[in-house]
Amino acid sequence: MPALTELQQNAVGELLRVAPVAVELGQRFAAAGHALHLVGGSVRDALLGRLGEDLDFTTGARPEQVQVVLEGWAEATWDTGIAFGTVGAQRRGFRIEITTYRAEAYDRSSRNPVVSYGDSLSDDLARRDFAVNAMAVALPDWKAPDAFVDPYGGMDDLAAERLRTPGRPEDSFGDDPLRMLRAARFASQLGFAVLPEVVAAMAAMADRLEIVSVERIADELAKLLLGAHPRAGLELLVDTGLAAHVLPELPALRLEIDEHHQHKDVYDHTLQVLERAIALEQDGPDLVLRLAALLHDIGKPRTRRKEPQGGVSFHHHEVVGASMARRRLKALRFPKDVVAAVTLLTELHLRFHGYGVAGGKGAGQPGTSAWTDSAVRRYVTDAGDELDRLHKLVRSDCTTRNRRRAAALAAAYDDLEARIARLSEQEELGRIRPDLTGDDIMALLGVAPGPVVGRAYTHLRELRMEHGPLPRDQAEAALRAWAQEQGLPLP
Repeated sequence: MPALTELQQNAVGELLRVAPVAVELGQRFAAAGHALHLVGGSVRDALLGRLGEDLDFTTGARPEQVQVVLEGWAEATWDTGIAFGTVGAQRRGFRIEITTYRAEAYDRSSRNPVVSYGDSLSDDLARRDFAVNAMAVALPDWKAPDAFVDPYGGMDDLAAERLRTPGRPEDSFGDDPLRMLRAARFASQLGFAVLPEVVAAMAAMADRLEIVSVERIADELAKLLLGAHPRAGLELLVDTGLAAHVLPELPALRLEIDEHHQHKDVYDHTLQVLERAIALEQDGPDLVLRLAALLHDIGKPRTRRKEPQGGVSFHHHEVVGASMARRRLKALRFPKDVVAAVTLLTELHLRFHGYGVAGGKGAGQPGTSAWTDSAVRRYVTDAGDELDRLHKLVRSDCTTRNRRRAAALAAAYDDLEARIARLSEQEELGRIRPDLTGDDIMALLGVAPGPVVGRAYTHLRELRMEHGPLPRDQAEAALRAWAQEQGLPLP
């Protein structure tokens, strides 16, 4: 837990870094007769030593006055948020947003703010979502003894790593239900504990989330998943009932016992897989991988069957789950490429479990796989650009506590990856093409471009998958044989 002195030292260091821009801006506002404060998330992140290039300010000046102050100083300005009192600007690599004091009320049937400008910094801070975001630093003289403004104890909350609202959480969430998702998102990003009264209000008011737009919900979910502690945020969503309005497939896993009977339930297994996948990331947070880890088993509740001999099965849950993942992500309006990638990973995540010895049992003995080279080629081809993520997802899906089984599965996947590497070196697996081109097919069959060429191309590609590269004379002979089977005249 960071000490207050550490937080203060962080803030001084970060403010010194941005001072040339922030102080200049404060001086311009002061010369025009307006107060200016660095505010909200910027102050929080400065105290945590993680302030970036996005700076938030608040002022008593109206938007049109802000625009006048920025003339001749900002390298660029934009007014996309001016209806809500915000003017944007850029200066020396910093993206700046300056918002007029607000004392808005919300239409509780739509969460749309009825913007009214406030008269004081105090009013503005009172409407902030959480105390850690309700701090401000006066400019240009940010070193003055009274420059730091913290009416709701935000610094104490940072030091204690806790999250609470400036006033009653019921009032805050009643005004803007999205703040409940932001609580879960900050639990993920900051690793802070959400105070019990805040959690209770979230649980009591979860239904209020229905008035929030799908786009805003998806944005908060993505930010939560990309945080450093997504499990904490997800558990908060499930425990408060908010997940039922965001990702209902997740709480549906909570009571489903997995087929190995090694975990408390599929819900717990899923969160373990997510954490294991995160540990395998190499280039920072990967939204597609994290979504796939979260959704890979959502087909289990629908496919759960009690077997006559005892136990539980989830046959074809990967196929059902892929369809469910596609529908959910499309409903949340995630980008098409994200939807396609997560759907594919969900569908393919179980295929590896047939890689062991004949019958798919006892996976883990290198060199004894039931898979032919053809099966390996199909695995790579079907995964396409998602092969690296599929490797990570499959490895993460092994959460068994049986050490021998875990070691066997890891050894089997090591063997599969080694075979993929060998075949890739020999055959360029990532770019499998037929041994004859479309032009070759048309010349050999004496046909013009059309469906026949496509069918022939597919047939030759299947042969390449099954047997690997063929010499040209064998490929031509195979094409002629196929044409005869199809009743096509040869030239």
